[in-house]
Amino acid sequence: MAGGQERVLRRRIRSVESTKKITRAMELIAASRIVRAQQAIVAARPYVGKLREVIGHLSESPEAANHPLFHDVHSTQKVAIVFVTADRGLAGGYNANIIRTVERMMREHRAAGRDVQLVALGRKGVNYFRYRGQPILFSMIGVSERPTYADARRVVGEVIPPFEAGQLDQIELVYTRFISIGSQTVQTRQLVPLVPEEGHEGTAPAATADGGSPTAYEFEPEPEEILDRLIPSWLEAEVLTAMLEAAASEQAARQRAMKAATDNADELIKTLRRVMNRARQDAITTEIMEIVGGAEALRQQSRGDDHGPQHDAFVPIQESA
Repeated sequence: MAGGQERVLRRRIRSVESTKKITRAMELIAASRIVRAQQAIVAARPYVGKLREVIGHLSESPEAANHPLFHDVHSTQKVAIVFVTADRGLAGGYNANIIRTVERMMREHRAAGRDVQLVALGRKGVNYFRYRGQPILFSMIGVSERPTYADARRVVGEVIPPFEAGQLDQIELVYTRFISIGSQTVQTRQLVPLVPEEGHEGTAPAATADGGSPTAYEFEPEPEEILDRLIPSWLEAEVLTAMLEAAASEQAARQRAMKAATDNADELIKTLRRVMNRARQDAITTEIMEIVGGAEALRQQSRGDDHGPQHDAFVPIQESA
């Protein structure tokens, strides 16, 4: 019985060790990809920041009020939510946090009587909402780890024409913002209609150094023509930045999850080895007891053979004549 238990424990230990090798390898791969994702974010942020600054200046011009992407819809009836998830799992709560946020936003919009459509980027989000029968306006998979500018252009090309045609009143963006390797947070904001956002540099005209009124700019060509050329590029850059932030956050979450899995595998191996050693020790103790018991039985039998059997003397009775 003990020998069979030991064999079972050995098989479990080998299985856990194999899993540990996989989780350790995935942890190292994720750590290496974080560096590349961080570099992409650092390279994109200055460009997007300058575009925000120019858009902030242009938003104060009279021409901006007539532009469809600046036009504020007083009665919002149709909303599209663009959200970014991963194509793969094994990333802790990364995908669950995004999906939970999107579901909360959907409940709030529908409680206000709005129609909600989804633009899902990433296999996990696509499969989750498609399985539940939610309307998906556009989906894209296979680009969560290494998004490109062409991917962002496809997304903008799918959602902006319906907005300009009046089929959508509002588009919101949901993604995971990368703060550091140990900190990522779900970010939600309105993509269009374009509104200045607090906390983002360049979304409003800069004031003078003494705190006076903002600087007046002259535009060449006209602001309306600049907006027509610049806003699509800005929206594409905003979507690309969100996808890059999400890619870095995904790798950071996967690294943490795989490190936790590797540490748990170490602890499980230690526990199983302790149980196996105890079972082996019990088996050895049982065998020793059996050997000692058998030896003692043989010694008792040998001692009885040396003295020989003890019998009473038998004298035959003679018959009388």
